[in-house]
Parts: sequence; structure tokens; C-alpha cells
Amino acid sequence: MKRIVLAAVAVIALIFASSVFVIKEGERGIVLQFGKVKRIADSTEPLVYEPGLHWKVPLIDDVRKLDARIQTLDGQEDRFVTSEKKDLIIDSYVKWRIEDFAKFYLATGGGSRLQAESLLKRKINNGLRSEIGSRTIKDIVSGERTEVMEEALKRMARSSELGIRVVDVRIKQINLPLEVSNSIYQRMRAERNAVAREHRSQGREKAEFIRADIDRRVTVMIADAERNASKLKGEGDAEAARVYADSYKQNPEFFGFVRSLEAYRKSFDSGRDVMVLKPDSDFFRYFDSQTGK
Repeated sequence: MKRIVLAAVAVIALIFASSVFVIKEGERGIVLQFGKVKRIADSTEPLVYEPGLHWKVPLIDDVRKLDARIQTLDGQEDRFVTSEKKDLIIDSYVKWRIEDFAKFYLATGGGSRLQAESLLKRKINNGLRSEIGSRTIKDIVSGERTEVMEEALKRMARSSELGIRVVDVRIKQINLPLEVSNSIYQRMRAERNAVAREHRSQGREKAEFIRADIDRRVTVMIADAERNASKLKGEGDAEAARVYADSYKQNPEFFGFVRSLEAYRKSFDSGRDVMVLKPDSDFFRYFDSQTGK
């Protein structure tokens, strides 16, 4: 009898344990009955369990718990084509959460997050590809990146077959393919080299102009200096001549004597000069012993 009671208690406990389930914070639960999503009575809406303690029918109801928090899909960068038929490598991420739990469960084959992200990534890429394909590189890079993301978000909002609500779409990085980047780099380098050559040519031209201008100024300054020097020299010679003349007027005999001595010194300076003159020449008049001069 005791064993029967214990067995009955064990069965009751097992039935109780299998009849209770807990939904944690940040989760939602749906119940499957014979493989179908349990609906609210007299309604086609699925029965979604909020966080807390709930009851189910043992051995009939199967509870599936799904994450209700906002998820981040940060996939690999992908190649897109602009309206100019130019390739871009774009890295983006998506913020999403489950909106229709029953639809999400059925669309993803049992609520698989990997399957959901794979389908979502495909839809996001299609939306971005459509938006980027209608714009140029300049539009996407310069000012219309926000519009691209908003339009892609609107496209995802209209597409609800996954039971997912896309909260945000962001483009993290836009790059050119490596081969295009190298080509652009080489073209930019050639353009910069051409600009540098032009600047150097202009610099040499200005240098020649400055050098010619300086040479002209130096020539003018030297000419002015030589003219001023000649003028000053002429004035000095004139002043010297005037002084000599004044001195000559005061004592002509002494002046003649000094000039003769200067002539003698210059004539006999080297010691090898030969002069053929008459003894009574005026040049030797100061050597005349008869005059005593």
C-alpha cells in the first residue's frame, strides 16, 4: 500500500513538473500541439507566453523558447555595384528582433537563429543592392548614406514574412576593391606628379624672372655708383687743381721747384732709365751751378 502511495505521489510530481514551465526575462514562449502552433481560443493569433511561470498540458504541449531581445547581425563585407557600374565593398550591420514569434518559428524551421540571420542577410543585401544600384559613388560616400540606410530599412519593414522587425540598418565602412584602389592610387599619384612638375616649372620661371630683375638692379646700382664715383673724382680733381693753382699763385718759384723734384723722382725711379737731353735744357735748370739753384 505504501509503495502504491509513493508511486502515485511520484506520478503526480512528474505530471506537475511536466505541466509547469518558466519563461525568463528577455524571452518569449510558444506552445506546439501535435506540431502546430497553439492559438488563442476563438482567434488565429498565436499564443505567446510572457516571462513568468506558466502551465501546459503534459505530453501534448511542447514549449519553444525564443529570444525577444534586439539582436545584431554583423556579417561579412560584400561587393555592390553602383549606377556607374563601379564596384564598392560595403560592410554593414543590422539590428533586429522577433515581432511575430509563430511566423518566425515556422519561417526559420524551428526558430534557428543562424537560419534567421542567413535569410535576413540575404534580404538586407537585396535591399542595399537595389538602393546602391540607383546611386553614384559620390552620392553614397558624400551625402546620401543615411538615405540609403533609411530606404533599405523601409524595404525590410514592408517584408514581414520572416516575422522579424528590422530596427536599424547601418553602413560601417565603404571601400573600393583592391584592384580599383590601386588604379585610383596610381592615377592620383600621376596627377599629383603632374601638378608638382607644373609647380616646379612655375617656380623656375619665377626664379629666372627674379634673378633677371636682381641682375638688372645690380647693373643699374653699379652704373650709378660708377657715375657717382666719376663725378666725385672729377670734383676732387677740380678741387685739387684749384688748390694747386692757388698755391702756385702764392709762390710760383717754390711750386715750380716742387714740381721739378717730383718729375726728377718719377724719371729716375727705376734706375735703368736713359734720358737724352741738352745740358742747358729747362728740365735741368735747378741743377745749374751758375745760378746756384
